[in-house]
Amino acid sequence: MKQYVLVHGGCHGAWCWYKVKPVLEASGHRVTVVDLTASGVNMSRVEEIQSLEDYTKPLLKVLESFDSDDKAILVAHSLGGPSVGLAADMFPSKISVAVFVTSFMPDITNPPSYTFEKYLESVTEEESSNMEFGTYGTHERPLTSVFLGTKFLAKYMYHLSPVEDFELAKMLVRVGPAITSNLTGTKSLTEEGYGSVTRVYVICGEDKSLTKEFQRWIIDNFPVKEVMEIKEADHMPMFSKPLELCDRLLKIADKYA
Repeated sequence: MKQYVLVHGGCHGAWCWYKVKPVLEASGHRVTVVDLTASGVNMSRVEEIQSLEDYTKPLLKVLESFDSDDKAILVAHSLGGPSVGLAADMFPSKISVAVFVTSFMPDITNPPSYTFEKYLESVTEEESSNMEFGTYGTHERPLTSVFLGTKFLAKYMYHLSPVEDFELAKMLVRVGPAITSNLTGTKSLTEEGYGSVTRVYVICGEDKSLTKEFQRWIIDNFPVKEVMEIKEADHMPMFSKPLELCDRLLKIADKYA
């Protein structure tokens, strides 16, 4: 029996794994789904998130609670990547493999915000007009919040997902923190921590928000042990291709856990 810990992307919550969790459990594994701070049913407000560690606290608590010989298959979706990177940096011995699913995977030379900030540089005017950015924090250290508008969800994230899941997202997405260097600081994650953990990347072939080219750039920036692909998946493979995603996650467990 393996232990999965599933981490959602920006503005989403643990709810987005509702199709994946029972399939992995039916295969005999334990599955923990995490609401990061101010996400899902976590009642904190985004203004309380002053650092990447603040945002990641619920995940860190899960790993802290593990027995000394427990190891997790840690799965990051999208903007969950920097949080999973931080958790792997702090608890490398508790992670058998870190899986990044169409995700902003950090490296060990730049700040954990690097891949997301590169993405923001590449976002078109049309895309950014359907993301609502806000500011909080202090004048000296302004922090950025982000909310994904309905048009952005429909066109760039959920275009191949069932309409019911898109409706669910419209009801449940919340304002979240943008993972900028003001939030993460400018220090990189460490080679002996995060850098020592086995990493696998799962490309989603029909993703329109993190395009396949951009996902390839993320992988080239910090090469992984293995690259898998789900060809027909949009940005939300847990909705558009849940069984294929579970298949990849089970194969990763067999091979690396």
